Amino acid sequence: MELQAIQTRIYEVRGQKVLLDFDLAMLYGTETKKLKQAVRRNLARFPSDFMFELTKEEYMALRSQIVTLDNEGRGKHSKYNPFAFTEQGIAMLASVLRSPQAIEVNIQIVRAFVFLRKYALSHNELTRKLTELEAKYNKQFKDVFEALNYLLKKDKNEIAQSKRRPIGFKKNQSD
Repeated sequence: MELQAIQTRIYEVRGQKVLLDFDLAMLYGTETKKLKQAVRRNLARFPSDFMFELTKEEYMALRSQIVTLDNEGRGKHSKYNPFAFTEQGIAMLASVLRSPQAIEVNIQIVRAFVFLRKYALSHNELTRKLTELEAKYNKQFKDVFEALNYLLKKDKNEIAQSKRRPIGFKKNQSD
């Protein structure tokens, strides 16, 4: 299974990266109903920081983001809102779903989460460095912009002055 195929199914809900139950069921090669049954039978293994049920509003907001919702059987209309599994919840699924395919998929999912975490950390590092550079060079750039603005205003004023009609008396050329 490609990491990219898993990464496209990871969403951010309530400030956490999660995979939804119907995507997990598809990755594990099982039905969403069976996955939910296995989770409900082992509910003690899934505290709220491992898994939570989306509210209707959250699900509707996600549906607008999931362009291929009806493709591949994703997000078929159900009277129940989907479960959202965090990285820890997905790791716990390995103890509930014991098929060889589920174990292999779990390994790939954990790798996808690790990749995203590394990417986020490198992104944060770049943001910090850019902020430092801005702070260091902001004053210099501010001075340059002020000088450029002064020169532009000066040029505009000179052009405006040269286009004005002079006032006063004209000297007689014959004098």
